[in-house]
Amino acid sequence: MKLSQYGYEFKPEMLAKYPVENRDEARLMVVNRAKGTIEHRIFKDIIDYFDEGDLFVFNDTKVFPARLYGNKEKTGAEIEIFLLRELNRELRLWDVLVDPARKIRIGNKLYFGDDDLMVAEVIDNTTSRGRTLRFLFDGDYDEFKTALFKLGETPLPRWVREKVEPEDSERYQTIFAAKEGAVVAPTAGMHFSKHLMKRMEIRGVERAFLTLHAGLGNFRTVDVEDLSKHKMDSEQYIVDDATAASVNRAKRNGRKVVSIGTTVMRTLETVVSTNGTINAGEGWTNKFIFSPYEFTVADAMVSNFHLPYSTQLMMVAAFGGYDCVMNAYKIAREEGYRFGTYGDAMLLL
Repeated sequence: MKLSQYGYEFKPEMLAKYPVENRDEARLMVVNRAKGTIEHRIFKDIIDYFDEGDLFVFNDTKVFPARLYGNKEKTGAEIEIFLLRELNRELRLWDVLVDPARKIRIGNKLYFGDDDLMVAEVIDNTTSRGRTLRFLFDGDYDEFKTALFKLGETPLPRWVREKVEPEDSERYQTIFAAKEGAVVAPTAGMHFSKHLMKRMEIRGVERAFLTLHAGLGNFRTVDVEDLSKHKMDSEQYIVDDATAASVNRAKRNGRKVVSIGTTVMRTLETVVSTNGTINAGEGWTNKFIFSPYEFTVADAMVSNFHLPYSTQLMMVAAFGGYDCVMNAYKIAREEGYRFGTYGDAMLLL
């Protein structure tokens, strides 16, 4: 498959700037891959398609307030810092993106907050916009982390909305977010409410959680026509023994395993063994899934409607079948489905 095959007519007004008031009341397009049929439902109807013993697998990563604003020493120039990942807890080293990058050099000091509460020194260059910062702060680690995150704001993608609102700290997060480390929310999971989870429990639909700390690489532009030459950024994953056992038991018993989002799918396909079972463990994955690809674990998946040429669209098309998914996207546009982070969802059966 080539990059150019994943384009479609896109208009900015298709993007949802806000989520629906109730998480589980977004629209849900249900696509049956085998029959080629499409139904239009509400997200909370999703449990109508599953039975006792089926297993939903969620990503329980937690988004942290990764975007900070500060000033450069001497000049006072305004700068934006995007925290990517913590490199060293004791030394308080972080990989970050800076904007404007051309003005930020090794040795510069950056100041954040009222009364310059937080100071950081640039100690290395990583990529064109990337830097390694050492934060200078009087206090223990917990005090430092609290102060750092208090300075930050929710890293809602700019293409969703330019201005972040206080409510986004809750909206741009799943209700089961537990393990801090993501700068991008696992958006398919954001449609699940406490009420829907309770209804799943009553029906006997089981749940399991893994962790993939999604990074900005999810939004990195694919700039090669030959997709085999594209390299995904590495992201940290954790799959515990209980989740591995739940997935393997469901497969063994002939129950459906449902991947809630592309981050879950990538993790499951990273930890699957040659005999089709998944292994517990943690590590980093840069797995890039696009057609043709033979999926081993999930029998169904939930995903939002993704932007043209995105790696998420490529994965969904690989799972659902290229023609089937691109036709579904055409119908979604005609029917006024909302695209993107805060948009509607698709269930591929």
